[in-house]
Amino acid sequence: MKTQINITKLTIAAAAVFLSTFSPKNSLAQTTPAVKNIVIVHGAFADASGWEGVYKILKKDGYNVTVVQNPLTSLNDDVAATNRALEKQDGPAVLVGHSWGGSVITEAGVSPKVTSLVYVAAFAPEVGQSTLDVYQSGPALAKNGILPADKNGLVYFDKALFHECFAADLTEAKADFMFDSQQPIVGSSFVAPLTQAAWKTKPTYGIVATMDKAINPELERAMYKRAGAVVTEVKGSHVIFISQAAAVARVIEAAAKNGSEKK
Repeated sequence: MKTQINITKLTIAAAAVFLSTFSPKNSLAQTTPAVKNIVIVHGAFADASGWEGVYKILKKDGYNVTVVQNPLTSLNDDVAATNRALEKQDGPAVLVGHSWGGSVITEAGVSPKVTSLVYVAAFAPEVGQSTLDVYQSGPALAKNGILPADKNGLVYFDKALFHECFAADLTEAKADFMFDSQQPIVGSSFVAPLTQAAWKTKPTYGIVATMDKAINPELERAMYKRAGAVVTEVKGSHVIFISQAAAVARVIEAAAKNGSEKK
């Protein structure tokens, strides 16, 4: 009789383990891969190297990080460069964009590889809107450092305003280096209308740089509200990814951990 009771107990215990292991909740956890890939898209007047601080934090925390070098020759060209980076990922990815890069990820983010979007002081246009359209829809800035296109159609940020309006919370020496190494953008990029808006279907996070003098923080808030983004406000300039790298990395990691369905 004692042997029969022990066998019964073992049978019940085994059944409990089986049900626990193969319950719908645990099955979902086993089949939904953790997002370990981060793809970052830089903005105009800069290049990918400014993201080194964020890159190092994410790498230390176990993420695979790709920082796209945009050609800045057109919206289509930058989207194509981003798509090539996404295609190389071995699984799902969080797509991050700064400034002009926000327009790029809005278009490229419809890729099935993308689980969520992170806008860092970035544009988030609607379908049919250009970056210039959305820029002009918000309150005007006190100063505008974006110069008219030169004879080659290239747009630069004004040297006289670069430190004050682009990188105010960096040292003057760092701002001077960034100006002298800035990557101009072909001006027609800003007037290209978007044909996709990934924030409509993908979970979206937005970082407002509260000291931004290149994109009005009020415009950032309005765009992120329209996108239904989870918003984080961080005190910093337009290059907040440099001056507040740890805060930016935290938001990116939150996007990686919090699922892939738009609420």
